Amino acid sequence: MNDASSIFSADLAGVVVGETAISDVQGDAGLLSYRGIDINDLIGVPFLHVAWLVIFGDWPTEEEKRHLRTFMCNHARLSHPEQDLMGHIPRDLHPMLMLQGVIPLLEMPAEETLGKGMDAEHGLFIAAKISALIAAHYRLGQNKVILHPTAGKLRHDNFLTMFHGRTPTTEQVRMLDAAQILQMEHSFNAGTFAGRVCASTLAPIQSSISASIGTLFGRLHGGADQAALEMAMEIGSPDKAEAYVQDCLANKVKIMGMGHREYRTVDPRAKVLKPMAVELCQDEESRNLLATLVAVEEACQKEFGKQGKEIWANVEFYKGAVFHNLGIPPQYFTAMFAMARVYGYIAHFLEFRQNNCLIRPRAAYTGPSAQANDQSAA
Repeated sequence: MNDASSIFSADLAGVVVGETAISDVQGDAGLLSYRGIDINDLIGVPFLHVAWLVIFGDWPTEEEKRHLRTFMCNHARLSHPEQDLMGHIPRDLHPMLMLQGVIPLLEMPAEETLGKGMDAEHGLFIAAKISALIAAHYRLGQNKVILHPTAGKLRHDNFLTMFHGRTPTTEQVRMLDAAQILQMEHSFNAGTFAGRVCASTLAPIQSSISASIGTLFGRLHGGADQAALEMAMEIGSPDKAEAYVQDCLANKVKIMGMGHREYRTVDPRAKVLKPMAVELCQDEESRNLLATLVAVEEACQKEFGKQGKEIWANVEFYKGAVFHNLGIPPQYFTAMFAMARVYGYIAHFLEFRQNNCLIRPRAAYTGPSAQANDQSAA
């Protein structure tokens, strides 16, 4: 066994693998900031302005705001070839697999219009298309026609209209803006790091984003939002939550959406999302699902407290309740996550490319030695 085998980290926990100026996750303090601005101060800021800040490190000028709105609206319209492509996608294919597969097939713009370089142009083009691809995939699965964005509408106003075929309320757009800002960026998470590894090979940005989205799909990463709400549906009511939690802990079954790899206290994003979910979930079904989630969190805290430990719900836990109330089916929750996190992926791609180096770690070999194989052959 190589000497290196005694000093490795299988999950890279605590291992610093790079530098970033994009976001700061202070796990012990329960703080998150984008470009030095606390996440709480970004709620209520126009969504695309925050996206520009995350990607480029400063606020857009008035001219950049106008160009960005026009660019994102124009490219959220699927071309005829893109619509034909979507028509060949199996209706029951999970939206995350659809995004991972379709993004590398998109024809990237040949000319730069935003003045930020072709990589940024292509990244924002993909970000615009993701919302259209999600809405189209859903509507085709419902045997409905694909809808297109309307110039002058806010980004998430357009998305919800394209998804459902009806105009959302101002409150629904405000809630979706907030939820998507909260999950736009989160430092070197698994999906972002996968994208940086891909970028390190000098692969194009569409390959990097596709790699990130494939990684985000996992239940231990972005897929926890769908799993958490489906868990609440399975439990059925708040009074059954404690028994469910006790059974999971007894059988060492992970409770999706509880706890976070980075935060040792309350996830700052969950602090915002939980009251939002309470405010938004007013119909009987939504109230029951939310009450069940709250009961699961309380039961987890009670059981962990017996061991002198603390545990809190993460951003995925209550996000599902918000999306459910917006009429988004559970299988689309993680795709909605990708629709927001893509701006973080773009930012990391651009940041990494400024000082590109091939990421190639070592492995500690634990198999038989070449000498042993020679002896057995003899």
